[in-house]
Amino acid sequence: MFPNPTARWKTVGPSRYGQSVPPKKKRTRDHSALDLLEAAVGAVPGGSARPGQQAMTAAISTAIESGDHLLVQAGTGTGKSLAYLAPALTVDGPVVISTATLALQSQLVEKDLPRIGKAISPLLGREPTFALLKGRHHYVCLAKLEHSDEQDPQDSLFDAGTSGSGVKWLGESGRLGKQIERIRDWAMESDTGDRDELDPGVDDTAWRMVSTPARECVGAARCPYGPDCFAELSRARAREADVVVTNHSLLSVDMMAGRHIVPEHKLLIIDEAHELADRVSSAAQAELTPDAVDRTARAARAYVEGEEYQSLVEAADALTVGLAETPAGRITGKLPTGIVEACTLLDGATRRGLSRIGEIKSDDPDPVRKQQAKSLLDEVSKTAQRLLEDNEHDVAWVEHEPRRALVVAPLSVAGLLGEKLYEDRTVIATSATLTLGGNFDTLARSLGLPVSPRTPAKPGAPPAFASGPGWKSLDVGSPFDYPKQGILYVAAHLPRPAASGLPDATGAELLALVEALGGRTLGLFSSRKAAQQAAELLRAKTNLTVLLQGDEALPLLVRKFREDRNSCLLGVMSLWQGVDVPGDACQLVVIDRLPFPRPDEPLASARSAAVDEGGGSGFAAVSVPIAAIRLAQGVGRLIRSTSDKGVVAVLDSRLETARGYGAFLRASLPPFWYTTKQDIVLKSLKRLSES
Repeated sequence: MFPNPTARWKTVGPSRYGQSVPPKKKRTRDHSALDLLEAAVGAVPGGSARPGQQAMTAAISTAIESGDHLLVQAGTGTGKSLAYLAPALTVDGPVVISTATLALQSQLVEKDLPRIGKAISPLLGREPTFALLKGRHHYVCLAKLEHSDEQDPQDSLFDAGTSGSGVKWLGESGRLGKQIERIRDWAMESDTGDRDELDPGVDDTAWRMVSTPARECVGAARCPYGPDCFAELSRARAREADVVVTNHSLLSVDMMAGRHIVPEHKLLIIDEAHELADRVSSAAQAELTPDAVDRTARAARAYVEGEEYQSLVEAADALTVGLAETPAGRITGKLPTGIVEACTLLDGATRRGLSRIGEIKSDDPDPVRKQQAKSLLDEVSKTAQRLLEDNEHDVAWVEHEPRRALVVAPLSVAGLLGEKLYEDRTVIATSATLTLGGNFDTLARSLGLPVSPRTPAKPGAPPAFASGPGWKSLDVGSPFDYPKQGILYVAAHLPRPAASGLPDATGAELLALVEALGGRTLGLFSSRKAAQQAAELLRAKTNLTVLLQGDEALPLLVRKFREDRNSCLLGVMSLWQGVDVPGDACQLVVIDRLPFPRPDEPLASARSAAVDEGGGSGFAAVSVPIAAIRLAQGVGRLIRSTSDKGVVAVLDSRLETARGYGAFLRASLPPFWYTTKQDIVLKSLKRLSES
């Protein structure tokens, strides 16, 4: 289609993400970070810097000067984005900001950075530049797009894993072709090749056929489309920008890959830092599935002999049998015989395939597809070897749903973070949820920071927060007056939760609370079954609009909830964070039970067992902190502005009655007015309903 690959593509120009940037000039230090903050908040109608925001900016400025790492807890409403952007823009060289969610990435790139850039440009003498950096698979690959109509028929008509049966019917294949054609037309005009700018979007199957994960990329030097590669252009823009916005997943991969993906920098700001350790764990995780091995065999078929290809197919069959024979859950002790046999066959077959393919040379007729085959073989080979090593620092488990898989992940990433995260740069980690039980100790350790003994706080003084060699911490509080704006109610009279689902007594409590307010309720449940039972109960007993997660797309449900005061939105863990409904549309948050990890969660159970074996309490060291973070995130859905009022109702008596961890969990929450008296809460909700 493109006989002259280096000349056929549209010249990339500027876009809303600042793709074209002028030669970088040094930033002036004539103005302090607080000056920049004042200018930024002054650009907002009626805006003014808040004390917590100013304290955060000052602390970050001090950390930049001293080189100390800093943990900053900044409650909802602090305005932490502007608080860290202001000092970041006093630093020469690129500053990297990493976030956990796409929502925050979009807010920074589309709202906060443009606003602060324009506001402070008179002080800096120019407008700062910024770039968004994502993983390579987010961008269309021109080489794969060029050959997208030459895919193996099994990759298009019968691509396993795209439906419940693993097979696509011919009509779906035709729809796939239309999607790819639309991607091709869009890519000819796109400045970025970023999937998020393709509107309307396409499904994951279509996108996989036109994008390339980093491990499968042949490299710009050997790719005929290298000069026009969208992913490479995004990296080039990032190298020239003052501020680079990326995500925890890519940051994790960058750390493990020798720090060559994200531009070299001296200041790293990690927002939503409570999510980082989990994202690093996910990035360090690997898995084997029969479908993936089949896909690897098909990709390698053009480069390996018949027997070598057949050995890959036989290894996939052995893996299928081994997974079927092994119960779902964590593997304790030695790997089962069937799993060992499958991994041994995979190791041998992939090594022979890699030896047959050899090195990829510049004169190879199709280096892109050859690299794809090689990378897939290499990934399967390394995962099989990792499992066969049976390393005590790894956890392995089998999944049967939603697909059969053999998974391996590190027992802990604290050591990896301690070694890789802080080297040659200053790290600022911030979140609304960094203190658990009243201090930073737990989160600091999970981020690989050494914790020094603390001096207890004097009576009436703020908590003595953790610190250690080379790092400090700060809690700037929140602009919200939690004791006056909200009530934390624990239904201490309810029986201790037992079976899954919604017990009758808990359902009756939920109904009484919702009826007193007349809707405006966000229900956060520990299981899909409990959420469904709650929805059935409220629909049967009230005339309220009951919105259940899964019935429609989540953004649509949240919009309906926000617009209808007589509605309730019920859901599970993904609703516990990221849902932002300020005002009187949400005045009651109900949590059915404390969100401890399930006993069958492989990583949590393995980490807990490791602590127990070391003489500690796995429940206290692992399960309680996980519940504390989740609970704080869920409770945080209630008060989103200084005018919000409402009630958080926890229908789990253990928050009041459990010795030790109940107090720890309560200390991890905002300081609401606290009660266990149902009549007080029902009267308060009734007054809210009449206001």
